[in-house]
Amino acid sequence: MSQELERVYTINLGKVLLSQSQHRAVRAINMIKEFARHHMKVETVKIEEELAHLIWSKGVRSPPRKVRVRMSKTDDGFILVSIYDETIESKEVTEKKSKVEDPVKEAPKKEDPVKEAPKKEDPVKEAPKKEDPVKEAPKKE
Repeated sequence: MSQELERVYTINLGKVLLSQSQHRAVRAINMIKEFARHHMKVETVKIEEELAHLIWSKGVRSPPRKVRVRMSKTDDGFILVSIYDETIESKEVTEKKSKVEDPVKEAPKKEDPVKEAPKKEDPVKEAPKKEDPVKEAPKKE
């Protein structure tokens, strides 16, 4: 599946709390769909199952306040909304950086030795410990 356009958004779902508690997760799903329609300019929106599980994970009454999502416009003409996975993005970025850094080798930087005064440790003064006299219970006859 080739993807034409892909964007990452953080959707604020705070207004979900204005609705009745029995309808909050449903309204959160509807808010995500509405947000996708507005920002991606396509009417058909599909939400991945993982994102739906995230919204419903704490029940119908307490969906998350914010959700970080990836919206992809596909060749089939619909928007696929999924959870934003930062680890995938960081791997792609590091691969690009490593490809750029390999051809160009930089000379190692020479650092000037900086003389630092040795740090003096403050001696911790402890108060002499007082010994508690041992009290013996009187013997009963």
